[in-house]
Amino acid sequence: SFYPTQYLTNQPVMSRVALEKVNQLIAANQVMVFSKSYCPYCKRAKDALKQVRAHFQVVELDQVPDGQDMQDALLAKTKQRTVPNIFVEQKHLGGCDDLLAAIASNELQNIIDPSRKGRR
Repeated sequence: SFYPTQYLTNQPVMSRVALEKVNQLIAANQVMVFSKSYCPYCKRAKDALKQVRAHFQVVELDQVPDGQDMQDALLAKTKQRTVPNIFVEQKHLGGCDDLLAAIASNELQNIIDPSRKGRR
């Protein structure tokens, strides 16, 4: 065949590696934020997480060599191209507005601190 086999699968080899990396980061961290250092919504999300004393990990996609591949992998995984792209307890939360809504409703705090359950 004319095309190398890597193009016959759903994803090129490189993005499979990136997807694996993304999945490992999500699995290893209670709150995982994929961000870009210059993005005002990312800064707002990170500031909000600090305010509720969440332990979170950040990858600045504009500052890592495989950031574009990771962003492509996130798009394939979540159908969301924008940053911040936030995961809580391995579940996709969404972006900044989704995070702020989860904080306003105490949903996030109840997840990150189970001893709070039921409290407002």
